[in-house]
This record gives sequence, structure tokens and C-alpha cells, in this order.
Amino acid sequence: MFRSARLFVLSFVFVTPLVVVGHVQPQVKPIVTAPPLTPAQQAQLDKQNAMMNQAALKVAQLVDAGQIAQIWDGASMVAKQAVRRDAFIEQIRVERVRLGTVIARGHGVVTRVKYDTSLQLPAGLYFNVSFPVKFANASQPLRELISFRQDEDNIWRLSGYSLRAPGNEAAF
Repeated sequence: MFRSARLFVLSFVFVTPLVVVGHVQPQVKPIVTAPPLTPAQQAQLDKQNAMMNQAALKVAQLVDAGQIAQIWDGASMVAKQAVRRDAFIEQIRVERVRLGTVIARGHGVVTRVKYDTSLQLPAGLYFNVSFPVKFANASQPLRELISFRQDEDNIWRLSGYSLRAPGNEAAF
């Protein structure tokens, strides 16, 4: 179950596997086409998307307000094991100072991913919410990617935050 009060956490690159020269990438399982959703299933999916979009927007607004420590404190252990608290706070702070204030943030797009243990990421179910964002000091809009992981206690917590150039999968 989703509980928004416990949903603030960040990390840096938990969204895409890294490509390492000389390293064989794990095989990705083929996507199986599912039957069409029933109206009730589609309504539930729409409700989940809206909830995750709102949670991601809240995280983005906390970053905008400089409350990065609060986000870290509520993060998934997956995020906390990936980067130290002080490094997380400082990296985001420096990048956001460089980019300037947010001029506009577009509507979030929600995707779901389930990673298994064969990938370079912690296994689990993830929601990714991507916002197009225009910053005062950036010539082009960037993609703000906020990821959540369903932890072992079934609580969704932040597992990733990154700013990327559109179409660029490498985090800043």
C-alpha cells in the first residue's frame, strides 16, 4: 500500500543499468503482451499513476525549496546504500544552484519497471516519474527523473533523483 507521508528519498542513478566496457550485459527477458485491461483495472492503474505523480511532484518541490536533507531522511535503504547523505545533498544542491530556479515543470510521465537479481540494480518493483523542467540558467529543458522503489515492508520510498538532457540516459 502506498503511504505518501513516508515517501521521501533520493539517490542518484538507480534507473538504468550502467554500460561497462568489457562487461557482458545481462539478457533482458522478452516482454510478454498482456491481455487488455478491464475498466476496473484501468481505473486502478490511473489512480496509481496519479498518486505516484503527486508523490514525485512533492519530492521535486522539496528539492526546489532546498529541503534535500528531508528527502534523504525518508529514502529507501537502497538509495542510502548507494550514496552518502552529505554527498547526496551536496551534489543536488550544487547542480540546482548552477541551473537556477525552476521556470516551468511539465506534467509527469509514469513508468513501471520490475528488476530481477540478474541486473546491476537491486531487485524490486520501481515507479519512475519523468518531468520536463525548464531552469533559469539552462538553454534547453531537462528531464527530472524521480524513482520510487517498493521496499520489503510494501512502502514506496524514493530510490532515485536525477537531471538529464532529453534522450540522454546518463545522469548529471
